Amino acid sequence: MTQIPAAVGPKLEENGALTRYRLHGSPDSANLVVRMMLEELGEAYDYVPVDRLTSQQKSPAYRKLNPQGLIPVLEVPGQDAPLFETGAILLFLSDRHAQLAPGAASPARGRFLKWLFYLSNTLHSDLRISFKVKRYLPDQSRHQLFSDTLIERIGAGFQFLEAELETGGGPCLLGKDVSCVDLYLAACVRWAQIYGNSGKWNLAGTPCLQKLMEFLEKRPALRLACQKEGIEGLPFTRPVPVTLPGVTG
Repeated sequence: MTQIPAAVGPKLEENGALTRYRLHGSPDSANLVVRMMLEELGEAYDYVPVDRLTSQQKSPAYRKLNPQGLIPVLEVPGQDAPLFETGAILLFLSDRHAQLAPGAASPARGRFLKWLFYLSNTLHSDLRISFKVKRYLPDQSRHQLFSDTLIERIGAGFQFLEAELETGGGPCLLGKDVSCVDLYLAACVRWAQIYGNSGKWNLAGTPCLQKLMEFLEKRPALRLACQKEGIEGLPFTRPVPVTLPGVTG
């Protein structure tokens, strides 16, 4: 079983202020997306493990970081509050470091924003609900219908992205260069194949998307991020669940 490196104590100034990023997460949760972003940027950060098996993310201490009790949280030097919401964190980091996203004046900026928010507000949201249907629909007799409807929506979402990749010429969603939307998409592709919906959606049905996943798997920064998350093998094209403490599936 893969072991995640032990958490490193935060780097603080004498007055207690952070001197570098601090990422709170648990294995193979949405913090994976933020970790991939930080590794691609080459930014130093500390990682604080959150034990979902004991619902540590629901504790009063964690809710001070994110009142929703959700993962991930990124603490940022110089900011007056922690960041949460995966899409917001990616947008903040890409703008702060002027990397992995088109600039504000770029003709591709609007296309970048629409797909970033689509991944955050629609595809990732549908995936999250589909993994835990009973949490969102108390009526057990309707769980199967609800699940089937979500799977249909998720499959259609991947087809939208496939069409965009085919039209744009790829290999990435915005063209030739990797952006943070590709990182977010890769995590969604991974989760769709192994958590809750295993066997219900097939990456092979979207060849451009599969090509993008194969391309991303070769990137050293993403391999390192996956290794730190305890993810083995081919994380996006042949994913397997992680088997580490704090994983609830």
